[in-house]
Amino acid sequence: MSTPTLPADGSFIELTSYGETLPGVRVVHTAGAMLTLSLALDNVPPAGSTVTLRWATAPRGRYASLANVTAVDGNRVDVQLAGEASLEQSRDFVRGGGGEPIVLLRPDGPAQGFVRDLSERAVRAQFTDVEVQPGEDLTLRVQVGDEVVEFAAQAVKVSSMRQQIPRRGPMIVEMVAVFAGTDEHSARVVRRYIMHEQLMARARSAASQ
Repeated sequence: MSTPTLPADGSFIELTSYGETLPGVRVVHTAGAMLTLSLALDNVPPAGSTVTLRWATAPRGRYASLANVTAVDGNRVDVQLAGEASLEQSRDFVRGGGGEPIVLLRPDGPAQGFVRDLSERAVRAQFTDVEVQPGEDLTLRVQVGDEVVEFAAQAVKVSSMRQQIPRRGPMIVEMVAVFAGTDEHSARVVRRYIMHEQLMARARSAASQ
């Protein structure tokens, strides 16, 4: 890999681990194909796992590379890039959303929730009083604009916390799920929706200035 394609020391990149994408990961040091990254402790990937790194390049794309986690020391993570970085166009990996209705379809009945973050490959969603285990196969139905898309998915990260304020309440469950298979039609629907929402947000921001 040529040195000019590597992210600079002190820059921020995006890291995907087990289907969860973390923006704003700081590059502490780069030495050849080895990078030392700084992450929040809760987001540190395990040693021996494979992650995907992405970092911006002009004018509208970004580089992407698989990397192997070779060492973990607290919140510092050493990763070894695997092969040459590939150039991706930003439009192919749009992420956004938030607040869209989502349904977890289960044999014992559907569970209603809402989207926290959405891409054509994965979703972070919040539900109430459901039991989901990491690695569990799921079926998810998401309302994106005027269309409904349905995905087979697998839960990769699940966290739960019981509401305590102002009084003891339901169990709040946040889940990250990766879409299984290659449903390109649904992926395109999600991609168009997110890009439309981003354009509308920019238009509203420009109008308010």
